[in-house]
Amino acid sequence: MKKRMLTVIVLLFGVAALIQGCVVAAVGAGAIGTMAYVKGDLESTEAANIDAIYQATKKAIEELELTMTMAEKDALSAVIGARDAQDKKITIKLKAVSDGTTRISIRVGVFGDETKSRLIYEAIKRNIQQ
Repeated sequence: MKKRMLTVIVLLFGVAALIQGCVVAAVGAGAIGTMAYVKGDLESTEAANIDAIYQATKKAIEELELTMTMAEKDALSAVIGARDAQDKKITIKLKAVSDGTTRISIRVGVFGDETKSRLIYEAIKRNIQQ
């Protein structure tokens, strides 16, 4: 009986910890200027139009010495593809949320690479502010 109760308590704490983490990620992902790393994608919403973010992204790829493989853009969205020195595929998706707000999504490799995604994101941010 005690063993069973202990198992239930441990499971409840585990579920509570998982739920708490999801709520924090969901709250942070919607605010402008904040980023969240969710399921292999680094996502952020920035207070800049899609044209400025697109140019900043292309400049960041050049600065980081990545090989650009694709760049497609229209007035509402853009997709930029690149490869790193280890030949990992990098996909950066931009989506216009409003005239002055753009959502950025960065994925490195099949399963994601948070460290490289953050480096790319920081390079994009530096180039937006210039």
